[in-house]
Amino acid sequence: MRTRVALPSSRLSDLMPELPEVEYSRRCAQRALASKRISAVKVANDRVVFEKVQPKRFAKLMTGRKVKRCRRWGKQLWFEMDKGPCPTLHLGMTGSVHIKGKRGLKYVRLKEEDPNTWPPRFCKLELQMSDGTCFAMSDPRRFGRISCRNDPLHEPPVSRMGFDPLIKMPTAADFAAQLRKRMADIKAVLLDQSFAAGVGNWVADEVLYQAGIHPKERAAKLSPKAVKALHRHLGAVVKRAVKVNADAAKFPRTWLFHYRWALTSSVQGQEEYPGRQRPTLEVPDFWRPHFCICPCCAEAGGGRRQAGPEARGPT
Repeated sequence: MRTRVALPSSRLSDLMPELPEVEYSRRCAQRALASKRISAVKVANDRVVFEKVQPKRFAKLMTGRKVKRCRRWGKQLWFEMDKGPCPTLHLGMTGSVHIKGKRGLKYVRLKEEDPNTWPPRFCKLELQMSDGTCFAMSDPRRFGRISCRNDPLHEPPVSRMGFDPLIKMPTAADFAAQLRKRMADIKAVLLDQSFAAGVGNWVADEVLYQAGIHPKERAAKLSPKAVKALHRHLGAVVKRAVKVNADAAKFPRTWLFHYRWALTSSVQGQEEYPGRQRPTLEVPDFWRPHFCICPCCAEAGGGRRQAGPEARGPT
């Protein structure tokens, strides 16, 4: 059964940073910090966000160091330095990077901040560069992590992750071979970071919707045609979102993204499209927000859906 729904107005991004949002953050950091030296470091005394390193120790290690370039794999972001360990960031559920004076990414249901108000609210880390540039990471809910790693690409958690759909998408044949080994539901497989690094709820939902695959289909039982479509749309959705800097206002109006929160946000549902008719989208009834997997469980590679009997699909 399909329902024709009015699309709510777009917001800049979804509730939780996924690959496109983290890639946008990486690019912002690269433009602002590359080839610059850190003159001062300010840290919050938060031993939850700072992982396996004391905040003051982190500040001491980074002061005076030069950022060579900013890198990413999945949702992990790190800075290659001129020497010593690399500062590694994970934005968690509501973490953000900020450059003083520059507008950053705004998530659904979070208030946009004035980029000139400094430091930002819930700031956990601030880097002051030798040329006056200021970088910060904030995290209201403290699910983000800041750590130091000698070789982030070859150390956990990155070393345990699967392919990155933007950096190293597997061939169609390799992709199909990996899926044949997975007996879980296809959405759970996409959310498993050991399979596809950086994919979260909204990317997984969008890819499956565009490919015409029910989220509860068993990965290993997908037809060759479905696997081919999934491979194509996974690469296409990620590339399109990254191309527009994860700005949802620029996502195609045929994307499921614009509908995902419509049934759970009265504010979004009341927003209008000035001067033009509100667009609509044909959406199967099983694509309701309660079908999403918990982001915390998804990040850990597990979790169960909270779906009623009406949402059950093929096995």
